[in-house]
This record gives sequence, C-alpha cells and structure tokens, in this order.
Amino acid sequence: MTEIQNDRRKNDPERESAPASTGGAWRLVLFWLVAFVLFAILGVYGLMHRRHADHVLADQTLKDAVPYVSVIHAVPMSGQSDLILPGALQAFVISPIYARTNGYLSKWYKDIGSKVTKGELLAEIETPEIDQQLAQARADLVTAQANLGLSNTTATRYQDLIKTDSVSKQEVDNAVGDLAAKKSTVQSAEANVRRLEDLESFKRVYAPFTGVITQRNTDIGMLINAGNGGTNSLFTLAQIDPIRAFVAVPETYAPSIHVGMQACLELEEFAGKSFCGLVARTADSIDASTRTLNTEVDVPNHSGILLPGAYAQVHFDLKTSVPRLSLAINALLFRPEGTMVAVVGSDNRIQLKPVAIGRDLGSIVEVLGGLDPKDAIVVNPADDLEPGEQVHVQPEPAEGSSQKNKP
Repeated sequence: MTEIQNDRRKNDPERESAPASTGGAWRLVLFWLVAFVLFAILGVYGLMHRRHADHVLADQTLKDAVPYVSVIHAVPMSGQSDLILPGALQAFVISPIYARTNGYLSKWYKDIGSKVTKGELLAEIETPEIDQQLAQARADLVTAQANLGLSNTTATRYQDLIKTDSVSKQEVDNAVGDLAAKKSTVQSAEANVRRLEDLESFKRVYAPFTGVITQRNTDIGMLINAGNGGTNSLFTLAQIDPIRAFVAVPETYAPSIHVGMQACLELEEFAGKSFCGLVARTADSIDASTRTLNTEVDVPNHSGILLPGAYAQVHFDLKTSVPRLSLAINALLFRPEGTMVAVVGSDNRIQLKPVAIGRDLGSIVEVLGGLDPKDAIVVNPADDLEPGEQVHVQPEPAEGSSQKNKP
C-alpha cells in the first residue's frame, strides 16, 4: 500500500508542490505589504516633521525680523543754567591812523606794542611844499595888509576932503569901495595862512586816544600821501581797556539776556582763571541768517593781559523758563526733515518725533522741545528705521549705567 502511494507521488509531482508554492506567495505578499506600510508611515512622519520644522523656522524668522532696541529717557535739566557760548575779543576802540598831508616820513617814535597816551607824538613828516606855500601865503598876507593900510588912509583923506568939496562924491565912493575890497583880500589871505598852518601841523602825527600800537606800516623815507585813498595807514591804534567780547546768543536764550547781567570769560591760555564783566549792550535784533542775538560784554583789562582777536568761552549765569531736557547724542536721527528721535510707543511700534536742539554739551545735547521725560527713546537707531515699525525692547540696564545722558 505504501509503495503504491509512493508510486503515485512520483507520477504526479505538481500535486505535491502546490500547497508549498501557495504559502510562499502569501508570505511574499505579506512581506511587501508590511514594508510598504512601514515606508508609508515613515514618509508621512517625515513629511509632518518637515512641515513642523518649516513652521518653526518661519515663526523664528518672523521673530528674528523684529529688531531688538535699547531705550533711554531724556533727563530734565534745572532752571538755573550756566550758559557757555564762544566769543571773540575785540578792542574797545581801534583806529587806523592816516596822514593828513603829503611828504616823506622823517622819523617815527612808536612801534608795535608801544603803549601811548592821548596827544603823544607818533611820527614826523617832511613837507617842503607845504612849508613854501605857507611862506608864500604869509607874504601875500603882508602885501594885502599893506594895501589895506593904504586904502584905509586914502579913504579917510577923501572923506575929509569931501567936506570942503575938494574931491568929488564919486572919488570918495571909489576909495571906500577899494578899502572894503582890501579888507576882504586881507581876510582871504589870513584864512589861507591858517589853512596852510593847519596842514603844516599835520606833519606831526599824534595819538588820538590812549591805547597800544598794534601795527606800524611805515618807515623813514617812505612817501606819505594824505588821506586813505588806497594807501596803508601809518599806524593802527587800539584801546584794550576795557575790552569787548562779542557773543552770538541763540534765539532761545535771547529773552534771558539783559544789559547789566554778569558774564565771565575763560581762555585756554589762562586755565583756571576767569575774567568777569557786564553785558554792555545787545543788537536788539535776531540775525535772520544765524538766528542769534549779537551781544557785547565789556570786561576790565587794566593789565592788558587780554588781547584783541583772542577766542574765549563766555559764561552767562541765567535762569530760563524754557523746559529743557538732556539727551545722549547717539539717540539723534538726522533726516532731511530735521533732527528727530525714535520713540517706542506702548504698542512697541516706532514713532519719529522732531526735536529742537539747544547747546551741544559733548556727549549729550540740550533738547528744548519735542520730547517728554517719559518717552522711551531708542539708542543708536538704525538709519532705515521707519515710523510704525515693530520692535522688541531690551531689558533696561542695571542701576547707574543709564545715567550717562545726565548733564
């Protein structure tokens, strides 16, 4: 029986292998199905992870696009202010001295730096032409006086003779008229003599006031021409006691400046020393080009230590009713519309405010208007900062590090 079954299996091999091949196919299908599901799961996971990463990156990019800024606050300044402005020293009186007569310089007595008093002789000029004209005029005067004497005698005689009808009325009138003409001639000659004497007196050049010679533009033998028609002056004389300091006061402080208020000068060459005087006068007018008030301060200078032309810092001790704030200079934005600051609003958006700037105090500036002490002002703002731009405010620095903008 067994042998018969073996013979049947040998004669029909397909029936033996059919179940085995069907099981292997199902296992193969199951393998690929499982692999596909795994790959699908991995693909979906990867896609979702990538989309999540893209969302995270986009959110981070948006956050990074909003800049972080540091802010400070303007600090109020006291009403009492030491207003410091640049000034230029000038002589109280300065005058070029010209000759009033022609000739050659024979001698000069004072050089630059010489202190002279009013009426002191400065130089002498040789005037031979004027001397000869004066001699001639004096001779003409003597001739005119002699003719006047003769005419006077003739007129007197004729007036006596007319009483006896020895001369005619016409002859008397001629003698009286000639006498009047001779008197006029004498007066003219006298005036000419006085004119030439005055011109001759100009051969000596005197100081018109007390001061110091700052320039000498002549020397012995030089040809001197009268007047200032295109020629150099002989000397320049300056009165430096007191000395003037001219200051351009900004329009904002003009109402606080008044005649009689004290002002002190400081010069670099005299460190630690001040020279005080009073405001003598102001222009009472604002210069339209500079928007300043020209102010003169007169300072005693008995020792002559202050020199004309020097530069000085002028200190005015004044009180002002204008509310003033101090602000770090690195908080300013310079735009075509003017000077501005970037202020962070309550919604963390930028507002650009125009400000009125007063004095430049170095690292800080004086703000005269446009700001409130509560405004959060951006430090070192970017040039491309625009109104309405969103920003993040960095935490404020530690106590004491934000006081750099105080005066």
